Amino acid sequence: MLYSTGPDTAAFLATDITAKAVEGPERRRKVAGDASQGMLDIPPPDSIRGDLFPDTSHSPSLAELVGYERAVDIVDFCFIANPYYPTPSMVAAMQEGLPALIKSYPSSNPTTTQQTLAGVLGVDAEDLIVGNGATQLIVLINEVLVKRIGVPVPTFGEYIEKLRDPASAELFALLPDRDYQLDLVEFLAWGRERKVNGLLVINPGNPTGQLHSLDEMVDFLEQARDLDLVVVDESFIEFAGDPVPTLIPVADRFPNLLIVRSMSKNYGVPGLRLGFCYSRNREMIRKVRALVPTWHLNIIAEYFLTLLLSSTAEYKESLRRITSDVALLRDELAAIPGLCVYPTGSNFVLIRIENGMTAAELQATLLTDHLMDVRDCSNKVGLDDRHVRVASQGREADVRLVAALHGLTR
Repeated sequence: MLYSTGPDTAAFLATDITAKAVEGPERRRKVAGDASQGMLDIPPPDSIRGDLFPDTSHSPSLAELVGYERAVDIVDFCFIANPYYPTPSMVAAMQEGLPALIKSYPSSNPTTTQQTLAGVLGVDAEDLIVGNGATQLIVLINEVLVKRIGVPVPTFGEYIEKLRDPASAELFALLPDRDYQLDLVEFLAWGRERKVNGLLVINPGNPTGQLHSLDEMVDFLEQARDLDLVVVDESFIEFAGDPVPTLIPVADRFPNLLIVRSMSKNYGVPGLRLGFCYSRNREMIRKVRALVPTWHLNIIAEYFLTLLLSSTAEYKESLRRITSDVALLRDELAAIPGLCVYPTGSNFVLIRIENGMTAAELQATLLTDHLMDVRDCSNKVGLDDRHVRVASQGREADVRLVAALHGLTR
């Protein structure tokens, strides 16, 4: 079954994906679809998915699954964010300031946060929009810039769920026998055939983990100059190596390029809701900025941004650690019989279960018996019900996950 994600897109995602996925080259084919046991009273798999998945393609929070008090006992491998950042001193500063912060309004002038973040990124503040998470900006981009866009699937669901007109997305199916890797040359040729005005590339991909080098992306953008819009989501690019292969330094060469980034992942603060988009095309930025509401950021998020420059060294070290951790995790997962583990250029790994167990069953068993939560990807358009995604949570936690999976997949 393909899971739909809301009343407006239900028919589109349930029917058009099967039709659109088979079009194109001949190879393009139809998308197929140490804790004590019993500590938590958690619903069975069908109950978990039935209650929490129908209206969203995102995983439910642990608080939704087990409640706020019990959530602290579970290792959340759905948490695709840096476990080593922010630093203890940054957390302490936010805790100390909390009584005054929550009694204060955030800035009504977006220039304030733009300038703060621009100083961190080393860019011009006029080329930035800071948002209440990348998801807010994706909604606005879809509203004012997207006419007809090509989207590789599986993908981050907001790009197809929040379109004004669901039919404005053309879906390009990534193939499991290619490890869900996106061929940029083929994608561009397909986009021209479909007469789209824009293309989306998520690099590294989510949930696939696929990574394109900076040279590959630049070559692609050179060839895609005839398009009105190329959205490149770099929400996981900081995990892709040192130097970071971001397009920000070369964005001035491509007026149709719009870079989107979540700040939840690399900075480890999904609860603060921070993201940004960046383009050297200021007319494009102006159109999106015009829809950003007043007081769209909370005051704690604004304060957090002011702490970033003082912890640059610690931040870079945190990225080095997580990059090392995920490389070890992937190798250890690949050694487990019954799992197909895909390449990754991010802080997470996509896995296909090949021993007969479904993703929902694996998720529920890990949650109830091992106090670990993994991402059931069954509701991702373009994946079947056998895929899970796990994000590294540090070596100690990762070792526990590998041990649990060894026992479950025999």
